Amino acid sequence: MSGSLGLTKPLQDAIAEAEELIANAPFIRTEQDRLEGYDYLAGRIRMAMQTAFDYDLERPLFVNPTHQFSRQGLDNPDAIYFNAYLREGVEYVVRGRRGTSADLSFQVMGGAYTATSAATSMLAFDDRELDIAEDGTFEFTYTAEPGAKTLIVREVFNDWDTEERGVLWIERPDTLGRPAKPLSQATLAKKYEVAARALTSSIQTWFAFPHFFQYEEPVNTLTAPRSTPGGLASQRSSIGHYELDEDQALVITVPECTDCAYQAVQIGSDWYVSTDYETHQTSLTKAQAVTDPDGRMRFVVSERDPGIANWLETTGHRTGAMMLRWQRLERDLGPEDGPTVEVVPFDSVRDHLPHPAPVTPEEYAARIAARTRSVARRMIS
Repeated sequence: MSGSLGLTKPLQDAIAEAEELIANAPFIRTEQDRLEGYDYLAGRIRMAMQTAFDYDLERPLFVNPTHQFSRQGLDNPDAIYFNAYLREGVEYVVRGRRGTSADLSFQVMGGAYTATSAATSMLAFDDRELDIAEDGTFEFTYTAEPGAKTLIVREVFNDWDTEERGVLWIERPDTLGRPAKPLSQATLAKKYEVAARALTSSIQTWFAFPHFFQYEEPVNTLTAPRSTPGGLASQRSSIGHYELDEDQALVITVPECTDCAYQAVQIGSDWYVSTDYETHQTSLTKAQAVTDPDGRMRFVVSERDPGIANWLETTGHRTGAMMLRWQRLERDLGPEDGPTVEVVPFDSVRDHLPHPAPVTPEEYAARIAARTRSVARRMIS
């Protein structure tokens, strides 16, 4: 038997449309921007195929759609993301073994993020609400309520070097033990169509999303801590975006929060994704950063190396997104817990750092080596 079934045609057309969206993105300024766009496109294709082919509503499982090879939505370098698709009215059992990460949270979302709207958070909690046994195992059931579409799990690490991943899976008791349905042409055709729609819609969504939030703020500012859009009750974030010349730097000052398990800062590109956090220092948690004697962390955002520990590298991006996160909070945060921002001449950076915490090039290279090892050990693709 031979001959093409033509099943991939919708995806082929979607890839061509997606390439046009990427190639003509309004924020492209340099060849690096354009090449990063094509790398971003590869991740979007990967995500679309995973979204369409790696799940079966009859046999649910957690997939990992966002990682270092498929970045989206200013993804958190400290998080491992898992998604499971739900069917309304069905009971699910979630089982696992708690690792030692700083935070493990669960969220049920209704609808989806689009270029014109955000998904709705229907249920959100962290592992403090679970009954965890002495060996770290846990189990809970959830019956998908009307409108529930996705269960999202975030495992977030504050100390990449010491914290360990846990184990997690999901089951449908009513279908467990049944064999999967055989492949059919109609099923495969639908999957390729789903992948096509997911590809173009995800690009359009993340082009639009930062303009609802990050780019509503004045440049080179960060907001006071506030509830993260679509986020968890025990999570706060501060958002903004930067624009710096080569001879400028941004100094971000924020108190170290001792009332949360996780606190971090990151910068991202105009593609609204994390930048290279494996071989550059584009993010820092409170465990990775140096805290000054006055209890504050001071970060320097710049292209050039200021020779300090808390440098956030812009990696060739003159503009980009910024975000601070606090998770697993034990109290609410006020403006006094948030960051202040100052643009300064690069040559006078150290004048604005009361305790500059100098780092030699060799010491910085060792920091990057440790990041690379930790990402390889912690992340999954």
